[in-house]
Amino acid sequence: MFDVFAKYLQSKADFTPAEIEQIRVASVLKTLRKRHYLLQAGDIWTYNAFVTSGCLRTYSVDAKGAEHIISFAVENWWTGDQESLTSGQPSRYTIEAVEDAEVLLIKKDDFDQLRRDIPTLDGVINTIFHRSFIAAQSRIHSAISYSAEEKYREFLQKYPGFALRIPQHMIASYLGVTTETLSRIRRHLT
Repeated sequence: MFDVFAKYLQSKADFTPAEIEQIRVASVLKTLRKRHYLLQAGDIWTYNAFVTSGCLRTYSVDAKGAEHIISFAVENWWTGDQESLTSGQPSRYTIEAVEDAEVLLIKKDDFDQLRRDIPTLDGVINTIFHRSFIAAQSRIHSAISYSAEEKYREFLQKYPGFALRIPQHMIASYLGVTTETLSRIRRHLT
C-alpha cells in the first residue's frame, strides 16, 4: 500500500525517486480490522499516520461513558494525536477502525529526520498543518454557531460519501447531537 502514499505525495509536489524510497524505508504498514484500535486513550502516540484504505475515527469518552467523535479519517487523510505526539503525554483519544483499514506509520523521530532531509516533504507537511488548523477552526465555528440541521447539511456538503460509510450514531456524535435528533433531521430532509 505504499504506492497509495507515493501517489499522494507526488500529487502534492515533485519528489525524486530517491526521496520516495527514503520515505518508503521509514514507513511501516499496519492493517486494522473493523473495531480494532490504532491508539487507545492513555497510550502515548509516537507516529505520523497516513490512511491508505478504510475509515478510522478519533474519539474520547466522557465521565458518563458517552463517546465524542473528534474526527474521521479516510483514504489519503492523515490521522493521529498531535498533542500526544508533540508533548509525549498520554493521549486522551482512542483511534478505532470504522471499517477494515490500512495505515502507513512513520515514527516521530524518523518523520522529523525525513522533513529535515527532504525540504519538499517539509513544505507539504507545513501546508497540511495549515489546512488542518483551518479545518479545526471551521469545525469549532460550526459547533458553536450552527443549528443541528445546519451542522448536518454542512457535514453532507463537505463529506458527501461519509453518510454512506459511517453509522448514523457516529455521525450524530461527531455533530454533537443525539441519534434521535439526527434521525428527525434526516426524515425532514427527505
